Amino acid sequence: MKNNFVENKKAEGPERSRRAWVVAADMGYGHQRTAYPLRDIAFSGRVINANSYHGIPKKDKKFWQQTRTLYELVSRFKNIPVLGNITFSILDSFQKIMKYYPEEDLSKPNFVLKNIFRFIDKGWGKDLIERFKKNPLPVVSTFFTPAFMAEEFKYPSPIYCVVCDADINRSWAPLEPKKSKIKYLAPCTWVRDRLKLYGVKESNIFLTGYPLPKENVGKDLEILKEDMKNRLINLDPQKKYTTTYSPLVKSLLGKLPEKSNHPLTIMFSIGGAGAQKEIPLDIINSLKEKIINRKLRFIIAIGVREELRKYYAENIKDLKLDGWVHILSAITTDEYFRVFNEALRETDVLWTKPSELSFYAGLGIPIIIAPPIGSQEDFNKRWLLHVGAGLAQENPKYAHEWFYDSLNSGDLAEVAMQGFVEIEKMGAYNIEKLVVGQQK
Repeated sequence: MKNNFVENKKAEGPERSRRAWVVAADMGYGHQRTAYPLRDIAFSGRVINANSYHGIPKKDKKFWQQTRTLYELVSRFKNIPVLGNITFSILDSFQKIMKYYPEEDLSKPNFVLKNIFRFIDKGWGKDLIERFKKNPLPVVSTFFTPAFMAEEFKYPSPIYCVVCDADINRSWAPLEPKKSKIKYLAPCTWVRDRLKLYGVKESNIFLTGYPLPKENVGKDLEILKEDMKNRLINLDPQKKYTTTYSPLVKSLLGKLPEKSNHPLTIMFSIGGAGAQKEIPLDIINSLKEKIINRKLRFIIAIGVREELRKYYAENIKDLKLDGWVHILSAITTDEYFRVFNEALRETDVLWTKPSELSFYAGLGIPIIIAPPIGSQEDFNKRWLLHVGAGLAQENPKYAHEWFYDSLNSGDLAEVAMQGFVEIEKMGAYNIEKLVVGQQK
């Protein structure tokens, strides 16, 4: 970590010109997960966390820590009846996304945005940007604050901001968006249109798609298509969808195999704050007969929190599920993303709150949408349902009924294909071409 900002003297020619400062924030997994597929253009192959890089000033680190602690505390607190919901609603009101209609000018800065710039004016983030200036590569940030810092402290090279939700609140655009040079990389048309309402110049908005992991896509979709073939076999056991839509399936994927290369698999992904940790236990108890009989494999993706691993290990140990419930975790965030993406290749259904993982429906993985936490997740849910790539969660305690109804009817197969067809899959490649192509 000590050499993150040191220029790589050995890198020469095209390889050296392909570098950028890829910046995230360690605030849950969303911003880091979005940055992870962009490692190929990251200087020295590393993503810089704006709130935890080596040498960060104590005052900057303290402010970032206070922000993260508040976010995680309120996310968990939301589960407390009445009082938790009231507390969360107060915080969420500061990041609320306005309705589209009636159409109106939304360029006026909100309270949160004004405060962000007050802290930047006092020097928050200046150290980070001054380090970047020593080797002024393009900055590609998956969080809006480092992009604002770069612009306010007169960073001389291009500044890109990668959006990681299907819709965003006013805080994502700067105080004076029409004067800004920040280039926004939008994952979907909703974000593109919202940025216009906030006053961002159309010339500074690029519809790239969300950066899905390359190891799950492939340059020519070859990895994704192979995984999709095996997934469809599991998602359509009665062949209702694949028979009805045989010409479509064949034209997009080619011939399907006779048998999938893996058992029917559900992955439940826990967010970085550890909220909703009780839901997977209800699901497992409902589906345990299928799991015991090796008809279903269940993965709980918990991230890097050791307390969560212990929590699940303790709560499933008496169920005697013979290894068909797997707790997916890692020591570091990068290692977690690696094993998570690897496990996704043999995952048929992703069950999660509608975070940045909503875009992973583009991998042809149907999303079962757990209750959203926050305004941006409300809109992510709306977007998933709009494109037909997700199904709202029913009562987890009765998953053995409604999940298998959706499976046997071919509905989950249809949702998988909707995500595969409708959602842009080449975002990481598109962003790389855009950033590299505009380097001088």
